[in-house]
Amino acid sequence: MTTPPRTSRTYDAVVVGGGHNGLVAAAYLARASRSVLVLERLDHTGGAAVSARPFAGVDARLSRYSYLVSLLPGKIVRDLGLDFRVRARSVSSYTPVERSGRPTGLLVGGGERRTRESFARLTGSEREYAAWQRFYAMTGHVARRVFPTLTEPLPTREELRRRVDDEAAWRALFEEPVGVTIEEHFADDLVRGVALTDALIGTFADAHDPSLVQNRCFLYHVIGGGTGAWDVPVGGMGALTDALAAAARAAGAVLATGHEAVRIDADGRTAEVTYRTADGEGVAAARHVLVNASPRELAALTGQAPPPPAEGAQLKVNMLLTRLPRLRDPEADPREAFAGTFHIAEGYGQLAAAHARAAAGELPDAPPCEIYCHSLTDPTILAPGPAAAGLHTLTLFGLHTPARLFARDNDAVRAELLKSTLAQLDAHLAEPLADCLATDAEGRPCIEAKSPLDLERDLRLPGGHIFHRELSWPHAQDGTGHWGVETGQANVLLCGAGAVRGGGVSGVPGHNAAMAVLNGTGA
Repeated sequence: MTTPPRTSRTYDAVVVGGGHNGLVAAAYLARASRSVLVLERLDHTGGAAVSARPFAGVDARLSRYSYLVSLLPGKIVRDLGLDFRVRARSVSSYTPVERSGRPTGLLVGGGERRTRESFARLTGSEREYAAWQRFYAMTGHVARRVFPTLTEPLPTREELRRRVDDEAAWRALFEEPVGVTIEEHFADDLVRGVALTDALIGTFADAHDPSLVQNRCFLYHVIGGGTGAWDVPVGGMGALTDALAAAARAAGAVLATGHEAVRIDADGRTAEVTYRTADGEGVAAARHVLVNASPRELAALTGQAPPPPAEGAQLKVNMLLTRLPRLRDPEADPREAFAGTFHIAEGYGQLAAAHARAAAGELPDAPPCEIYCHSLTDPTILAPGPAAAGLHTLTLFGLHTPARLFARDNDAVRAELLKSTLAQLDAHLAEPLADCLATDAEGRPCIEAKSPLDLERDLRLPGGHIFHRELSWPHAQDGTGHWGVETGQANVLLCGAGAVRGGGVSGVPGHNAAMAVLNGTGA
């Protein structure tokens, strides 16, 4: 536990929460010669963007919760001088399927020729690949236009529309359910499903949901870096937050772990944050308070009415294997198939059926999920011994499993869901996954699963929602303010994932909250 100086000084800014966004804000403000105190409830910083050794006696430092990087602007890395790198995956995705009684699959990546041939082998023609190129040319155009705006003051809807400068793309992504454009572009059910998954990661919705929450999710998944690529953090996700913490400290910020903020009192010009430690309570005075927590936590800290409840809908599983399992598809090399996103039970019809069943209060019969192997792209997360022994990590993210399904018995439902999810994977393997699992120092299989309720308990994600609430459009709406981080109190800013343009490992809300302070728009 780091203890803040017990003096009567008033900090320029107190940051509540030491997740990656809070650390970004702290580093920017401290580098601008502002006095900064970060109050973190846990005994470490990083929030959900951490690395951990979850398996006893095994030196493998996994990205335990968040695990890939796309939305982190290079500007933030450069501005803060971070010692942090990402590495591109050699394959974008592989999706196994059985067609005409034989195992096959769709490989996206490994070069244009191989991707084209894989589409043709799966679908019997060149049509779907040509449609794939048109579809992602459209999203690429939008990405190049929209991504740079994330670290600028919020554009109006019309300003963003003019910036996109493509009415067909605007209609497809911002006005009509994304299912419409996916169905217009693609005929093959599996190809449709692979495209749709970007609209569902962390969001419980159907392709045709009239709220367009799936469109917002899709948009953030395809604009990252101006390309939509999802890269592997070298050294694990904790390498990013370790670098951010080091940058904040080097600039003079005080990072106080083991300090839980319990109340914020603010009058628009000054503020006091009451915090609790193992030794009792204390108060930190500040000109600004930046809250790197959910809108629900913000409301509780400030005594405001809570926002509508949020609900996460994912299963997160970490595994360590003695070897990668062989696949039934004779054309698939496990070292390629698991290097990218390995889609399971994510055909278009399967996704719709899973959503409908979960919406009716039942676990999906065929739970959709996706898997990837960090250690194929970045083996540094394994110590030399496990790496030399051929061990590999697997990260699984399950869809369409809302928190409400776990309410009756979290442990039992999680175990049931994990069993049926792995059965879907085993259907495409030439050997059971269980035969490939490593064991820890106590002889237990190296596998851990987290339900939305587990994530709420461990990380205070409201309802286990990984974005803190449904994602917002990246443009101004009524009440969103100049930067999208403003709250009802002029000198209290929201810099967590629930801010406008929040969600994912991006640092964008942290950057924007710091800019609001430095540019004088945050009181």
